[in-house]
Amino acid sequence: MSTDKAQSWVYCEEFLDEDDVLLRARERASHLGCTPVLPGAGAALRVLAAAAQARAVVEVGTGAGVGSLYLLRGMPADGVLTTIDLELEHQRAAKEAFAEEGVRSTRTRAISGRALDVLPRLTDGGYDMVVVDADVENYPGYVEQAVRLLRPGGVLAVDDALWHDRVADPARRDEATTTVRDVGRQVRADDRLLPALLPTGDGLLVAVRR
Repeated sequence: MSTDKAQSWVYCEEFLDEDDVLLRARERASHLGCTPVLPGAGAALRVLAAAAQARAVVEVGTGAGVGSLYLLRGMPADGVLTTIDLELEHQRAAKEAFAEEGVRSTRTRAISGRALDVLPRLTDGGYDMVVVDADVENYPGYVEQAVRLLRPGGVLAVDDALWHDRVADPARRDEATTTVRDVGRQVRADDRLLPALLPTGDGLLVAVRR
């Protein structure tokens, strides 16, 4: 990345200040060793949730609730976020963030378990938005399930879509990079989706269900 591009990226990431609730959630994420969405990607998720009037959202990978907060802030007041994570400790941290935010308990549904076990039990075409931000090795399966879950006009968002700037470098052939690169191709080739790849955060792959 050139110096000018790097400066522009930093400028975009710092375009909106994060408040104390988000900053404390980031601190909990750091203590737990999970990597939350970067501010630019979080802001984009909030905008997408608001634009889609997303009342039913699925989030794969709760972490400490940073991405969840951005989604909840974009969703209508009666929207419900279903967030899935294997780690109970992560969900406890997220619930602490939700309490600080003043989110009503009826607005979140936290499910503990493997997402590939949970997602098939959710309703076909029943969701306005699906966000994938978890273990990259399972991204292909998550995306496949997400397309099934989305209503027409629903939004898919996949975080870490540039994977530490490695995806764009064809010489990078490690398993994680290859998987993320293949997911981009998977979304791009799916006739049911209208995609775009945004260079915000660590890359945000977005698509609308036709």
